[in-house]
Amino acid sequence: MKYKVVLTDSSLKDWERERQMLACANAELVFLDTADPETIAAAAADADAIIVSYAQIDAGVIEKMRKCKCISKMGIGINNIDVDYATRQGILVTNVPDYCIEEVSDAVIALALSFSRRIPFLWDTVRGGGWSLSGVEGITRMTGRVFGFLGFGRIARRTAEKIKPFGVKLLANDPYIDAQTAAGAGAELAELDEVIRSADFLSLNLSLNAETTGIVDRNFLSRMKKTAILINTSRGPLINEPDLYEAILAGEIAGAGLDVLCNEAYDPENRLFSLPNVIITPHAAFYSPDAVQEMSDKVFSDAIAALEGKEPKYPINRI
Repeated sequence: MKYKVVLTDSSLKDWERERQMLACANAELVFLDTADPETIAAAAADADAIIVSYAQIDAGVIEKMRKCKCISKMGIGINNIDVDYATRQGILVTNVPDYCIEEVSDAVIALALSFSRRIPFLWDTVRGGGWSLSGVEGITRMTGRVFGFLGFGRIARRTAEKIKPFGVKLLANDPYIDAQTAAGAGAELAELDEVIRSADFLSLNLSLNAETTGIVDRNFLSRMKKTAILINTSRGPLINEPDLYEAILAGEIAGAGLDVLCNEAYDPENRLFSLPNVIITPHAAFYSPDAVQEMSDKVFSDAIAALEGKEPKYPINRI
């Protein structure tokens, strides 16, 4: 084979289809099944392309890449890749920004409805042998509520389009979106503080960077309605988790639906797991077999394009 493509880490599927795609481009796939930086650096030294899920591809790893043309992210967020350093090294970086829009938007709405109708909490009552209206006091009518978005990219706009028929008012804050684009999805652009203070359901749809890390802190939470629900399907470190725990415990907000955490594993030391008005799912909002296959096809196609000297469909940087 002319090219070597290293896939660092993934637990989603076998890779026979992708091996065949690469073989047609005279490339072999080496699946490391690890996030260990030393193992990745050693394997990447003579690789022509790197495909990564969650492993950290920092400057220390990139500087050892002698012939790499492309680092392709198996997903949307690129906070685990040092894009600036890769650019200086003349390496393209790609991601797949549009593969799980339907799945994540469905998950946001499912979390909102789970709180609105108190479905998990009522099921816990029934499963425990009860059969009464105990616990229904928190049920709310969705119609007339305010659904807020921080960040109004593809997923947020699709969520807005789907939730709009419930009769909600949609508010969004995003410095990169104009009023016409927001209106096309049924939302009104508003200042950050207005969205925070007005939302009955507040969905975080932000990229993780230096400005957004820990943006949801005690001050932020203190400005939310006491009856509000916070929903995060983006990145865990957007939220200061101890502050969120204290705010919910103090009744400053009503609860949270979290598909992502700072430490993405069950952690008995994380007090959020102990709260009855928190729903936590294991970073699964993106998942469906269709979404995984779409993501894989797109990321491998872009890697092949880079190997062949063609323009990838989803470049992050320019070389």
